[in-house]
Amino acid sequence: MTIRNKPAFLAAACLSALLLSACGPGSPEAGRPNTSPPPSGSTSAPGTSAPTTAAPTAPPTRPAPAAGTNLAAGEAFIGYYVDLLNYSYVTGDPAGFLAASDKGCVGCNALADYVKRVNAKNGTLKGDFRDRLVDVKEIHKGEENKLGGSATLKTGAYEEIQSPGGSPVPQAAGTGNMEFTLTLSGANWVMYEMQIDG
Repeated sequence: MTIRNKPAFLAAACLSALLLSACGPGSPEAGRPNTSPPPSGSTSAPGTSAPTTAAPTAPPTRPAPAAGTNLAAGEAFIGYYVDLLNYSYVTGDPAGFLAASDKGCVGCNALADYVKRVNAKNGTLKGDFRDRLVDVKEIHKGEENKLGGSATLKTGAYEEIQSPGGSPVPQAAGTGNMEFTLTLSGANWVMYEMQIDG
């Protein structure tokens, strides 16, 4: 889901995080297309026309391609993270994506607050709201065990009710951009900071 009404502080926090992960000498070439296969049962697979309609019973588990500390694992992690976000949009439970996020991730924590209020389970989110990962447009190594980059997400038309008793607000289908910074936690990447713009 592309959130269009983000607090202004998210932009500054994400910009700061991305600057920490700027390309340095010897960084691998960025802008590779996303060639890793989506995880089994993925709701964010490129080219899918409609998301799965069954209500999930548990958050997705990290697929093997998203495990590890190289660039390919970082790129696969983005698809996994989008699946975790979609799970939270359906259930209102952000625990899955928060477990795959740094505790200080401002954008992640703000999104967790949002999905607790606005989600399909409580009827405040209806339609084709799930994000579909189109591609990871850019991913590069930064300093201090960080990866930075951006990904393209596509969302269908949906309605959201942002406050109790509020009116449904239609959201048009569109393409958004996820700016992200990943950091290492043990032997895997986690989300350090992110922002999704519509």
